[in-house]
Amino acid sequence: MTIQLGQIAPDFEQDSTHGPIRFHDWLGSSWGILFSHPKNFTPVCTTELGEVARLRPEWDKRGVKPIGLSVDPVEAHRKWELDIEETQKHKLDFPMLADPDGRVSGLYGMIHPESDPTVTVRSVFVIDPQKKVRLVLTYPPSTGRNFAEVLRAIDSLQLTDARSIATPVNWEPGQSVVISPKLSEEEANRQFPQGYRTLKPYLRLVDL
Repeated sequence: MTIQLGQIAPDFEQDSTHGPIRFHDWLGSSWGILFSHPKNFTPVCTTELGEVARLRPEWDKRGVKPIGLSVDPVEAHRKWELDIEETQKHKLDFPMLADPDGRVSGLYGMIHPESDPTVTVRSVFVIDPQKKVRLVLTYPPSTGRNFAEVLRAIDSLQLTDARSIATPVNWEPGQSVVISPKLSEEEANRQFPQGYRTLKPYLRLVDL
């Protein structure tokens, strides 16, 4: 199965380090990130899980719930948690799904058809409060994920959901944004009375 942007994230019920989780109920009205790991006790993933735990204040500030997944059972997750806390100095405070039957991995297209069927792709799914998939990132095994970029993308999604704007290349919070070309000049003037810069009729920048 291929997950498309804008589709409803597949629901599931699966065991986790926080007990059984029904995904949509667990998300509630929050944003969420679901990120997968090929298997437990892998070096790159160990660093990633510690980083997600370290970023707890950032997730909370944005109303985002993180949840991890690995194909190993819960008992193995609990042992891995000890290694993560010891080496990364942060205790996991979010659930890790156990997916030994590959059910969730299959729902989200995390199993490559030409690879070991027990090994998931290293993917990240950002899901909004309407349960829609808004961002999908997939990384190779040798490259650690950049969760600063995940946070930046969530900032952009949350900002642009609320206004008729988009964020340009390399945008960071606080920088200029792009006014939607769909807005007439009259409407743009109404929505952005502080003024904006017109580089081209379709490229108008505004500071919020």
